[in-house]
Amino acid sequence: MVLAVIIGCEIGFWVLLGLGLATRYLLRMRRLSTALLLGVPLLDVILLAASVVDIRGGAEADWRHGLAAGYLAYSIVFGHRTLKWADQRFAHRFAGGPPPWKPPPGGKARARYEWMMWLRTVLACAIAAVVLYGLGWLVGDWSKASGLLEFGSILPRIVLISLLWPLSYTLFPKKEATPASAPAPAPVENSVPSDHSLR
Repeated sequence: MVLAVIIGCEIGFWVLLGLGLATRYLLRMRRLSTALLLGVPLLDVILLAASVVDIRGGAEADWRHGLAAGYLAYSIVFGHRTLKWADQRFAHRFAGGPPPWKPPPGGKARARYEWMMWLRTVLACAIAAVVLYGLGWLVGDWSKASGLLEFGSILPRIVLISLLWPLSYTLFPKKEATPASAPAPAPVENSVPSDHSLR
């Protein structure tokens, strides 16, 4: 059941996001748009409730519940950024908005951006671990929740692997893009221009 709810929440996320942005920028119905976008966080509540009900109903806690915890953590930490990312592109494409924001191309600013993204990843993994522990506590017997422990063992690896990005931008920073210099003016010749150049 939980896997079906996860798939449903993922589909529901993009449906609500698409409808919310379409009603805002194409139909100019801001109230309806706000209501649709406010429905996005409710999907997290539905997913968490489904996981709890499933375990309380006697289901074996396995990787599906771990996946639900990971999805919930990602949505909490990165959901707003995803909404903002989609909103900027939709506004630019359909409402004449400014070009979407892009991360700094290089230098210290890009390294700082990558470190912030890594800290967000750490936070997401921490939230997932707390949810996993809570689900295991509901089971009451960790020997019956080996799937949760197995999924939880992935979280430290995610933190370590994602550390490669900020480290690479810090130790081997890319050069910041510099504005292209204006081409040098053509040298002025002292000779009289030909008839062809005057045409």
